Amino acid sequence: MTDLDRARRFYVELLDFTVVRELRVPDQPTDKLLQIEAPLNMAAAYLERDGLILELLHFDREGNPPQPRRVMNEPGLTHLSFSVDDVDAVLARVAGLGGEVLTDTNLGGWAVMIRDPDGQLIEILPMSYRQSV
Repeated sequence: MTDLDRARRFYVELLDFTVVRELRVPDQPTDKLLQIEAPLNMAAAYLERDGLILELLHFDREGNPPQPRRVMNEPGLTHLSFSVDDVDAVLARVAGLGGEVLTDTNLGGWAVMIRDPDGQLIEILPMSYRQSV
């Protein structure tokens, strides 16, 4: 995350996450674990929703790589997916919280993709989708 406060606000206010804890992470031994050269100047926020813990990491330092644009057909984690009570209400608040609605992906309230403030793809689905799975 390029701005931990902005990211926390996005997930808490838009997707109803709860902040579980926040901490400053020591450079050692975290640098070894993450395979990143110190100093890390790392802060973490742990958010929870429906039993999922989302860890937001911020590295306040020079030399961080630019955020790549992930695409759906590349290997690895491509997106997060959340069901919400009111898709249109969520979409109306995305830009105000620093995100982006990918309007060309909108399937008329059934599903739509958004990006968080740092470009992470998030699929927004109605709660009825969750109940049918």
